[in-house]
Amino acid sequence: MTQTGLSIAVIGGGIGGLAAALSLRQAGFGVQLYEQAAALGAIGAGIQISPNGARILHRLGIAAALAPHGVRPVAVHQRRWDDGRTLQRAPLGDAVEAAFGAPYYHFHRADLIAALAGALPADSLRTGHRLVDAVDKGDRVEARFDNGTRITADILIGADGIHSRVREVLFGAEKPRFTGCVAYRGLVPAERLAQLDLEVTANNWMGPAGHLVHYFVSGGRLVNFVAVREADSWTRESWTDRAETGEALRLFEGWHPQVRAIIGAVDETFKWALFDRDPLPRWSAGRIALLGDACHPMLPFMAQGAVQSIEDGAALAACLAQSGGDAPAALTRYEALRKPRATRLQEMSRHNKIRFHLPDGSRQQERDALLQSSGDRSLAAIGWLYAHDAGALGEQAA
Repeated sequence: MTQTGLSIAVIGGGIGGLAAALSLRQAGFGVQLYEQAAALGAIGAGIQISPNGARILHRLGIAAALAPHGVRPVAVHQRRWDDGRTLQRAPLGDAVEAAFGAPYYHFHRADLIAALAGALPADSLRTGHRLVDAVDKGDRVEARFDNGTRITADILIGADGIHSRVREVLFGAEKPRFTGCVAYRGLVPAERLAQLDLEVTANNWMGPAGHLVHYFVSGGRLVNFVAVREADSWTRESWTDRAETGEALRLFEGWHPQVRAIIGAVDETFKWALFDRDPLPRWSAGRIALLGDACHPMLPFMAQGAVQSIEDGAALAACLAQSGGDAPAALTRYEALRKPRATRLQEMSRHNKIRFHLPDGSRQQERDALLQSSGDRSLAAIGWLYAHDAGALGEQAA
């Protein structure tokens, strides 16, 4: 690896921050990653990584580390909530890999984070560092952490998630809106569901005021589910609030027996509110820029949140590698390339919240007919998303 001379501080040790640190190191930059937690963890459970993210992960050299844990679903299966009727079934698996040169994966977040962290040199990661402040001095950035540490870097990247301190430093406090949806998540040992003979697919059950997604993770040992229902109010935005299994079952009363069997088999379940945020006018200022959920948080209805953060890191590294040392210009270019695509996916995710939850009636019937006839998940239709290579700056950003 050739050292370019630029030093980069990445704030946040989630999927986006780790992937960005690896992409930047691969491009030859000196990188230090700072995580506020005492150890890297994995809030949440399952995560989907489509080919536009998987090709970057493979390029980072972690394909072998991912192989024992990743599940490669054969299809995405959208179904009706009560009778299980197929509304749409689209290929994944070998067909997607042949078309786009990279697989579609399901992971447990902990497995993906471990693979990313394992590829990063230990001396590049600092845990127990909560950012307090960052100041752009024109020729450098100075940052201060709550443990008293002070650092200086040529560039600072905020990959510190939906509650980003870096975003607050740059643009002030945000005002997220409650979407009216609460999600319940859980992991079930696969053997408990053997009687269901589940396919290795990404399943989405759509019904009035709710939907449920389930798929295998951890090499097929666990079934991950996320069950979303509409609710009147909520005050907290957290991934770690515990819920009673009976609560989730009551909310899915009358749904297909397979849906209820999956929920009922879990040992513990967690719930969190889904909040929405409008796209930011800007992602960067001078030598400081944002990445991933810090700048484009999106509802989980396109399964692209983590993938887009991985794309961000690859594009950022490529922009900086071509910058000739002009860091602010590189960050401006990164934002210009990435923002249209991320905003498009934010808007599509927001639209799917409505589309997935239509009450039975004429609009639901129109949706179902369109799903069955349009092929909007065909290889040709999804190519704009899956074929994109964020590290190839000649591509169109959208």
